Amino acid sequence: MKKLKILVVDDSLITVKKLAAMLTQMGHQVVRTAATGKEALEAYKECTPDLVTMDITMPDMDGIKSTRLIRSRFPEAVIVMVTSHGQEKMVLDALKAGAKGYLLKPFKQDKLQELVDSMIKRFYPQREEISDVPEKEEATAQEATAQEEATEAPEDPVIAETGNTTA
Repeated sequence: MKKLKILVVDDSLITVKKLAAMLTQMGHQVVRTAATGKEALEAYKECTPDLVTMDITMPDMDGIKSTRLIRSRFPEAVIVMVTSHGQEKMVLDALKAGAKGYLLKPFKQDKLQELVDSMIKRFYPQREEISDVPEKEEATAQEATAQEEATEAPEDPVIAETGNTTA
């Protein structure tokens, strides 16, 4: 499986370091980090990552608004929420804003791996196996896939949780 370029957005430095370490260990590249929703929007514009992990509660702009803005400007953006238990209503709002799934804190690497793998299968199926396709051709294939998905009905969100929640 090829690595994804990932933007990690969270106002907790501990969470950023934990996510970055786990994602790197899984073979992915953390290309940027951001501590606020506004920083996330700017960072996304600069590095156009394959995946964004987004906290919900942050200073200056929350993850829901940031998700909505990123997805309105970059409809192909794949954003997953990483949030605490007890924020179920906010998670639903984030999914309505365009998030593709979520992971509940505290999380373990196996749940993060599950979530990332499911995003790869859903949005980057050509990356499931390593290929010798040049990056330019791969980018064209990604654009075609993103264009096809944009015309389809939205799929169910992917949920990776580490504990029980009531719905």
